[in-house]
Amino acid sequence: MKVYKFGGASVRSADGIKNIAKIVSQETENLFIVISAMGKTTNAMEVVLDFFMKAEHELSLVKFIEVENFHIDIINELFVQPEKGISVVKPYFDELRMLIREGVGDEYDKWYDRLVSYGEVFSTIIISTFLTESGINNKWLDMRKLLVTDSNYREANVRMTESQINLLDAADFKKSNIFIGQGFIGANIIGNTTTLGREGSDYSAALVGNLLEAESVTIWKDVPGILNADPRLFENTVHIPELTYLDAVELAYSGAQIIHPKTIKPLENKNIPLFVRPFGNPSATGSVIKATTEKPIDVPVLILRKNQVLVTIRPRDFSFVLEESLSKAFAVMNKHRLKVSLIQSSAISISVCVDNTRYLSGALDELGNDFKVSYNDKLELLTIRGINDEIVQQTTNGRIILLKQGTRRTGRYLMKETN
Repeated sequence: MKVYKFGGASVRSADGIKNIAKIVSQETENLFIVISAMGKTTNAMEVVLDFFMKAEHELSLVKFIEVENFHIDIINELFVQPEKGISVVKPYFDELRMLIREGVGDEYDKWYDRLVSYGEVFSTIIISTFLTESGINNKWLDMRKLLVTDSNYREANVRMTESQINLLDAADFKKSNIFIGQGFIGANIIGNTTTLGREGSDYSAALVGNLLEAESVTIWKDVPGILNADPRLFENTVHIPELTYLDAVELAYSGAQIIHPKTIKPLENKNIPLFVRPFGNPSATGSVIKATTEKPIDVPVLILRKNQVLVTIRPRDFSFVLEESLSKAFAVMNKHRLKVSLIQSSAISISVCVDNTRYLSGALDELGNDFKVSYNDKLELLTIRGINDEIVQQTTNGRIILLKQGTRRTGRYLMKETN
């Protein structure tokens, strides 16, 4: 069997969903399809959540109605008889509406998972129903009942053994050859909804591939495959037809948006190839990530992470940065879920580059209890794999470099605009 994953850009319109039907109808093997929320639904649901957490329930409902209408508009364009699509999703609309009206926003991360996760539920039930109406038999599965996780809300870890038992029981290919489930979501052992991290649908697809022993996993994107840089940020990008698991992990860790960082491990463990193929041109080969390749990547790879913060801490008593101080500092960062992407240390200080998230201020406050803390924000972190002087000059020109690191083949530059 194969696993297909379709992201939000693939399902943001009725035409995109019809294209999914065309792609799926040409597949003759057993298929498990993982689908994200439609378009920017996750962002919209975060707005719903923000008003909910402030106890502004009426405003939260107003924003939810916008989400609801977005889906209904797609249904009206997608179905010959729209009432069929509306009837299957309406119970979930009503369920969420009741949660917003009656819930009390006491724990942000827990309520995030409970509310925001409905985006994937809406999209999958609509698409499953449309495929059935189009003559493509399939079975819809609720991943909140199948993927068992811990209670680390918003960054849940999957319990593989229990999840495999559930998936093997539910995805019985003797009863159906196509199953549809949600990306990004699961539930802990007492049934509370959890999510696997932002953009976690790729990871969901990899987990399903691992647990069901798939022959391959394919992620359908709105790009021709894996490129050496984001075409929205850099000109003259080059297609990379194949790369190793190690290549992919390095690129994902550095911030490449094409693959979620957690995705590779479940696939590498079972030697399952991961294909990245263009949603708009299904006949194209795209790119493949696998154990070995015929030749290494021979072009520079550029990865730019925006909205970065450089945090520097120093002991208050001017002592050396000893191991106990380091462990304390990183324990605080881990507690506040800061993603550290670069580290620089000296005898009396340590500097880290982190994403600017809603957790940053709390981390800075707590670090300030034991250290002197300073920071620079609105920075960019550029990683160049396959470094040379010409590409460095081109990509850093006009910027102030606050920190740089390098190895024989990779350079990293933390920088800001001169203006």
